[in-house]
Amino acid sequence: MITSSYKPLAGRFLISEPFMHDLNFKRSVVLLVEHGEEGSLGFVMNKQLEITLNEVVSDLPSLVSPVFMGGPVGQSTLHYVHRLGEAIPGSREVYEDVFWGGSFDELKEQILLGKVSSDDILFFIGYSGWNPGQLEGELNRKSWIVAPEDPRFIFRNTYKDMWREVLQSLGAKYRIISNYPVDPRLN
Repeated sequence: MITSSYKPLAGRFLISEPFMHDLNFKRSVVLLVEHGEEGSLGFVMNKQLEITLNEVVSDLPSLVSPVFMGGPVGQSTLHYVHRLGEAIPGSREVYEDVFWGGSFDELKEQILLGKVSSDDILFFIGYSGWNPGQLEGELNRKSWIVAPEDPRFIFRNTYKDMWREVLQSLGAKYRIISNYPVDPRLN
């Protein structure tokens, strides 16, 4: 499997290699929101769930927004990536105009006031996490391809073909990989 020359950083994407067997990450795209000496943390961007936000958080003002399975860790937790910036105190800038987390009470207030659009925020149940050195080991085993920051892949209308689209954005040699069948025995 080929790799990219990009190094993992907050804001970059991890694209799973086409034949990854781990069902949590099969054909997935993970947005890294943290990467450093203490480990890495991100959210799977293309595993949208068939539930509504109000089914997850009953006391939240109504907001039609996608909910994703962010990863296998902490599946009783809710996280969010947004472009609301300082309007949500405590949020962390992942890169320009992309933020993670912040005050949930303030988020609820902003939704109640109609200042949050479903185009501005994504919600995740659970997260993807790596201990120090773990992600580097997986990269050395060529389990992931790192793609650069690109906000057009975060806030969008559909995430169904995201794995293929992010790979194709890396150039010609990745277009071939993006067309690999899910099960090569059926080809």
